Amino acid sequence: MADYVHPGALVETEWLVEHLDDPTVRVIEVDEDTSAYQKGHIRNALAWNWFEDLHAKPRREYVDQQALSKLLQEAGVGPATTVVLYGGNNNWFAAYGYWLLRYRGFDNVKLLNGGRKKWEREGRELVEEVPKFEPTTVSPSGPDRPQLRALRDYVLSQVGQSRFVDVRSPEEYRGDLLAPPHLPQEQAQVPGHIPGAVNIPWSKAANDDGTFKSADELKALYEGQGITPGAEVIAYCRIGERSAHTWFVLHELLGYEDVRNYDGSWTEYGSLVGAPVER
Repeated sequence: MADYVHPGALVETEWLVEHLDDPTVRVIEVDEDTSAYQKGHIRNALAWNWFEDLHAKPRREYVDQQALSKLLQEAGVGPATTVVLYGGNNNWFAAYGYWLLRYRGFDNVKLLNGGRKKWEREGRELVEEVPKFEPTTVSPSGPDRPQLRALRDYVLSQVGQSRFVDVRSPEEYRGDLLAPPHLPQEQAQVPGHIPGAVNIPWSKAANDDGTFKSADELKALYEGQGITPGAEVIAYCRIGERSAHTWFVLHELLGYEDVRNYDGSWTEYGSLVGAPVER
């Protein structure tokens, strides 16, 4: 059985239990349900609100390196600190936070395999106490990595060239829905998908307990639809969080070198005038 190319991108729940009081480990919850943290969270974990903390409002853009540095400093992250992210729903927003940290040049970050789902299934401790840590002066050690992100003009130039993976549900891919069923059906002006994109829903990469499937299973899932290591791959969804999860699978676990997350995704593409669309 093949192993993940970068197994160090993940930590298991057993490892985290042993390191909850380790001052060189900082646990941060990034969840779709931003109220989940207040109801109970992993001991010594802080929370980042994916919308309020990770975006540079009023624009649709992420915090820059300076603002990200402030977030890390306020979390007590030092030069030797390992950041462990987790969240609900198979870690989809935790993967979003992971991708953003890597995009902004911060590398000492890992995902908790299985996230909140596995932690709760195992009956592990959840607390309501919010920890406090001494602020630091840390900042990302490297520059931004534009090669991890696909922006609008680049996406349009690559239609028919790169391999696009639409990680939304089959209903969204077909154009029957504009968003997941539990969310408001708004945003994009037209339904459908990018021409030539294959539909591999992000959730297929996870087991029932939220952990990632084995390397062999993941290879079969993606290579079976022509998503191979040799070609550039651009993943997209509705707003970029589900596609960040797929980016993590392809880039971090399977070791594909050329994978970009199109975070503008269908809310942007489906509103572009004149852009080609398939249904």
